Amino acid sequence: MAFVQIPTRPGHPYPLGVSLTKDGANFVLFSENATAVQLLLFSHPDDKEPKEVIEVKEKTGDLWHVCVPGIMPGQLYAYKVDGPYKPEQGLRFNKNKTLIDPYAKAVAGFIKWDDSLFGYKIGDPNQDLSFDERDSTPFIPKSVVVSDEFDWEDDKPLSLRIPWSQTVIYETHVKGFSIKRDDIDEKIRGKFLGLASKSAISYFKDLGITAVELMPVQQFVRDRFLVEKGLTNYWGYNPIAYFAPDCGYATDCLGKQVVEFKKMVKELHAAGIEVIIDVVYNHTGEGNQLGPTLSFRGIDNSSYYMLNPQNPRYYMDFTGTGNTLNLRHPRVLQMVMDSLRYWVLEMHVDGFRFDLASALARELYSVNMLSTFFVAIQQDPILSRVKLIAEPWDVGEGGYQVGNFPYQWAEWNGKYRDTIRRFWRGEPILYSELANRLMGSPDLYQGSGRTPFASINYVTSHDGFTLQDLVSYNQKHNEANGFDNKDGMDENYSWNCGFEGETQDPNVIACREKQKRNFMITLFISQGVPMLLGGDELSRTQKGNNNAFCQDNEISWYDWNLDERKKAFRDFVKSMIYFRKAHPIFRRRKFFQGRKLFGSPYKDLTWISPAGTEIDDKTWNSPTQTIAFVLSGDAMDEVNERGERVADDTFLVILNGSPSSIKFKIPKLGEKWELVAWSCLREPKENEKIVKAEQEIQVEGRTAIIYKRV
Repeated sequence: MAFVQIPTRPGHPYPLGVSLTKDGANFVLFSENATAVQLLLFSHPDDKEPKEVIEVKEKTGDLWHVCVPGIMPGQLYAYKVDGPYKPEQGLRFNKNKTLIDPYAKAVAGFIKWDDSLFGYKIGDPNQDLSFDERDSTPFIPKSVVVSDEFDWEDDKPLSLRIPWSQTVIYETHVKGFSIKRDDIDEKIRGKFLGLASKSAISYFKDLGITAVELMPVQQFVRDRFLVEKGLTNYWGYNPIAYFAPDCGYATDCLGKQVVEFKKMVKELHAAGIEVIIDVVYNHTGEGNQLGPTLSFRGIDNSSYYMLNPQNPRYYMDFTGTGNTLNLRHPRVLQMVMDSLRYWVLEMHVDGFRFDLASALARELYSVNMLSTFFVAIQQDPILSRVKLIAEPWDVGEGGYQVGNFPYQWAEWNGKYRDTIRRFWRGEPILYSELANRLMGSPDLYQGSGRTPFASINYVTSHDGFTLQDLVSYNQKHNEANGFDNKDGMDENYSWNCGFEGETQDPNVIACREKQKRNFMITLFISQGVPMLLGGDELSRTQKGNNNAFCQDNEISWYDWNLDERKKAFRDFVKSMIYFRKAHPIFRRRKFFQGRKLFGSPYKDLTWISPAGTEIDDKTWNSPTQTIAFVLSGDAMDEVNERGERVADDTFLVILNGSPSSIKFKIPKLGEKWELVAWSCLREPKENEKIVKAEQEIQVEGRTAIIYKRV
């Protein structure tokens, strides 16, 4: 088919991607090893062929660019890139494959799976060494030209800046949160606008959280093997366009995803709620050498991906997904940095949670926390000011890096999660290990000059059991995923209270309700930053599925039909959030020192034995099922943001993880103590509500209680 060549200008090599001009648009694409680039223009997302094909002839260094008059917002486009097809050398150009712009700010729709999307002939005995000549245009989603214009009114990037000391994170899924809420307009349920609705924002405000951490919202691939099983990639950890909000969360895919994401952020900010997004810069959705050619692979495979130095046909895989993005290449690093800045400056997000963040520091095989990526973040005047959270591991050797990230970073503290889970299921835990986790993990962070807020404390996250399932199942039940229950973690440190799965046994139910309260009390009185898995406060269950990444259905969606028991637990979680927010002693900016300060007769932190005395070194270095401590509010070495010294009440915390009750003598660190929080389901007796120094009390098995000094 012949195409009319429309008049073009050479354009400029910056910025990368598409930028609108007075009379059209400037297109820039990086490819270091390409020999030719075509820009394709389309009229409709379902076009099987372009209406225009423009030969991009201008090249400045490794940047191909052209300015096209008459281009308006909403224009659909894609690329084809030619060059050598030598997989054994890491070169996988295929001029027949239509490609998504890595800098696309919107993508119109989703992949329609077809064998032509692969650069090689599927079924050929030579596999990826073969060459497929079919045109993939009808099956690839098109990129969309987007205008950055938006009325933010008074909202500005970095306008909230809620300090870590006041932060309570709510990890949630855009669709799962609102898809079943009857009080939200059906058209926007499960969408960005659903999270921006008055109903959703009212719920967040009432619950008391200060930040929503959204599971991946950048355009992602719905994997072929899942789609063919009747499933999908629900979680979204398989990106294909790092600048584009996923159009599955918008009311249409022709650019509205950008506007609607901005509206969501604007409304949440107006309510005082920060937006943190989960980002996946460690790999893309193109998989290994047998994966499809959708974007990066066809544009410049050997630049974008870490390839095996001994055999570049194959990929270095530190992510378990087939490939690892090559942040050692300056243009790839630039793309990631440009993307991050775009989400802050144009989309107004307040921070990022980096999936498998150790992979970002890979220098060939080793993890190097002084790598170019972290240095670039540290010196960046924009990105160094946002909230940065690492998932501090990947799947490669040496990838577990909890405690080793640079000082500006907070980390998902997997050691906190595992220790607290093991303690409440009744395991004896080394006293010092448990104490460190409760106090912000100073053994991990203090030596590098970091604060307790380096520790993002969580008991559950999207990855694993929900809180309800943590107390209801001893084993994973992932049969619905279609992998013979072989996927997901085998060890969850869970305990089902004596019965596997759902039951009507009142004793088992009471045990589970109490255990959930134990976890929530522990989470919200621990030093560091608490993260609540969205839906845990609703007693959400995934029926024992601890890897529901492919379940876009009732297994994953939040159920808002709450009975009285679930309402009571939701209210309990809310009360613990407000309790934490009311008392700065549970969210200190510095680690406790365990000594007397400011002339106080008491240490700022005292570990207490069941005999009511301070523990000794032998206890500190021995396993325990019970831990207790006093936090002295008048001995706090703490100042607020205005430089004023902070004081608070003094609290006695007793956590008994043993299945047996214990006798506990109230310490002589105050004459009277008032019970202010407890995990028991029964109403405390009068003689339990106010206790005196040296009084002996009975603490039930598997019970958390908090006293305040009167």
